[in-house]
Amino acid sequence: MERMYPVITPEYLRELTDTPGFVLVDARTGAFAKENFKAVHLKNAVFADIDEDLADTKGDPAQGGRHPLPDIKNFASFLGRIGIGPETHVVVYDDKGGANAAARFWWMMRAVGHEKIQVLSGGLQAALSNGVELSTTETQVIEKPPYPAEKWLLPLVNIDEVARAAADPEYMVIDVREAFRYRGESEPIDKVAGHIPGAHNVPYTHNLDENQSFLPQVVLERKFTNILNGKDPNKVIVHCGSGVTACHTALAMEMAGVPVPALYVGSWSEWSRNDRPVGKSTGIPTQFF
Repeated sequence: MERMYPVITPEYLRELTDTPGFVLVDARTGAFAKENFKAVHLKNAVFADIDEDLADTKGDPAQGGRHPLPDIKNFASFLGRIGIGPETHVVVYDDKGGANAAARFWWMMRAVGHEKIQVLSGGLQAALSNGVELSTTETQVIEKPPYPAEKWLLPLVNIDEVARAAADPEYMVIDVREAFRYRGESEPIDKVAGHIPGAHNVPYTHNLDENQSFLPQVVLERKFTNILNGKDPNKVIVHCGSGVTACHTALAMEMAGVPVPALYVGSWSEWSRNDRPVGKSTGIPTQFF
């Protein structure tokens, strides 16, 4: 099956809304995300909960972070319940420009081998600005069997592997969090401020333009060519706070024609809870582009 370009614009989404074999997923996050979805959503959308469907948050964050991946069988069952099978064309959106749980859902779909998956560039806000139809009624889903998935197919690394990579000049560990969090000025979510020593800060927000839509492909190509600076793209690891927004940079790298990097799902939320060394810095992050 031919892989689809990983993002889609609202204009193209309007043409797909009532297409057979198409599923639209709403992956908004926040305390009232599910209630907001029930109140109004894009026409024919189904809901994916970051904590219940796209992660297993019942465990200790010190062992896997705040948003560890769910058991793959549970995720496969969820996909079937919302009508997704191997041939389904899937588009996912969130209310963060596609930079949050939509990107995580994209990564998870690609990691089970699904090729027909796209993120809505600009997210819900772009859809509303471009006249994508809304609905206040529950979408009627034709359920499918659990998705045929046995293991995650994209590269993953654990806390020890990322520690070794961060100390190895042949590897590049990319921290996609905001610069102030990387520098250790403050930490709004996790217990310790700072970064993994040796990691480079490339904030995921730099993948977006002023309208919170993805930068053009040619711009992303130039950006990641400069960032990698000749390094083997198969020796790149991305992480964030809990393995969610890191997927946004993984997606941007695929847009740029770079192999999807390894993902450290535990990210800073796991690292900072395990008495690992903490890096701090001052000034602005290195500008790669």
